[in-house]
Amino acid sequence: MTSFGNAPSPETAHVPLSDYAYAPAVNDPVRLRTLTLIRWVAIAGQALALLAVHYGFGFDVPLGPAFAVVAASFLLNLIVLTGHPTPVRLGVRSAAAFLAFDILQLAALLYLTGGLENPFSFLLLAPVAVSATILTIRSTIALCVLSIACITILAIWHFPLPWTAGGFSVPQVYVLGIWIALAIGILFFAIYTWRVAEEARRMSSALAASQLALAREQQLAALGGLAAAAAHELGSPLGTIAVASGEIARELSPDSPIYDDVQLLISETGRCRDILAELSDRSEDGDDAVSPFVLLPVHALVQAAAVRHEAENVAFDLSAVAGPSEDPAAEPVVARSPEIIHGLGTIIQNAAQFARDRVEINTQWDREFIRVHIRDDGPGFAAGLLERLGEPYISSRKRSTGHMGLGIFIARTLLQRSGGAIAFRNDPEGGAEVDIVWRRDTLENPDVESGG
Repeated sequence: MTSFGNAPSPETAHVPLSDYAYAPAVNDPVRLRTLTLIRWVAIAGQALALLAVHYGFGFDVPLGPAFAVVAASFLLNLIVLTGHPTPVRLGVRSAAAFLAFDILQLAALLYLTGGLENPFSFLLLAPVAVSATILTIRSTIALCVLSIACITILAIWHFPLPWTAGGFSVPQVYVLGIWIALAIGILFFAIYTWRVAEEARRMSSALAASQLALAREQQLAALGGLAAAAAHELGSPLGTIAVASGEIARELSPDSPIYDDVQLLISETGRCRDILAELSDRSEDGDDAVSPFVLLPVHALVQAAAVRHEAENVAFDLSAVAGPSEDPAAEPVVARSPEIIHGLGTIIQNAAQFARDRVEINTQWDREFIRVHIRDDGPGFAAGLLERLGEPYISSRKRSTGHMGLGIFIARTLLQRSGGAIAFRNDPEGGAEVDIVWRRDTLENPDVESGG
């Protein structure tokens, strides 16, 4: 067992997940061009349908009022495009108003052509489906209410369905059935489409957060490598300055007017060398991020992930052991992977937050696999959440507050990208356990395609 010493300095401490700039919600969810294009298609379809029914089938359609309704939509589209010649994104309210007009325009056209008896009345579902896909639930509910109000009016008041005189009459009970079907369809489309779209949005946001976390880890790795390189490159000129200033000091008498300046130069040169030596030591000890191309024993990789999250009131006990069939000296040597460091670090951070006194981190390996076992003595995972752990926006513990529920998702995503498999469970004796397993050749040979 190995216990850590003091907590890392603030400069090398890991940034909490809550500080990441998560992908913001899109305030302007749709391009104006997209909605106007849909409207152009609707205008063309409406005009063709009116002409086909009137001239093709010979039914009496009030072409004047009907084309006036179509023309209103046509003119509004022209005005909108003229006022916004460059690509523009619409806010939620503007997009909702745009779709509300489409509902009212279609309802007016149906009013003139038979109301709900018109087989094209099902098109009132389209604006609601579009809203559920791109807008907020509040806007979608408002459009659902508007659509149901329109179909209610159309079920009662409307012009006769264009048909041959005395040839066909739709029973009122059938109209009622159409109203019920449309009302259910509007609600179903709204709920189902919004739910699916919301899941996609949440997953997209969570994956963006994972990319941000990985990007930060890679930036830290690059900065650490740069610091080590700078320490190495600056060592030689500083040594030359120290030697030259020392020789000058020996040739000067203490009464010389520049004697104090030379002594200050020697002192500051020594200070610079100490700072550079500290940077080099940090890189070598793994307290800071270094080049991802550095190779190190697997237990050192785990230690590099854990050291950032040590807490004063929680003891970290690390152990590393080979499997029964493995030579203890043949420990795997792996690349210092930002994905693994951040993923393991997040799991360890979560364990430290909920542990009472102790977090155990055990690294094992054999000829085929590498396994990291993390256990804390806290309350364990909430039983109802175990099956959902790793999904975005699911907090891992009962008393988790102030978190977005993305930490475990990010950790699982990064570890799976590295080729690992992760499992969560509760210890029957108390506490939470997490197992991460990789195929040994995946970590020892990064070119091997990793599984997820």
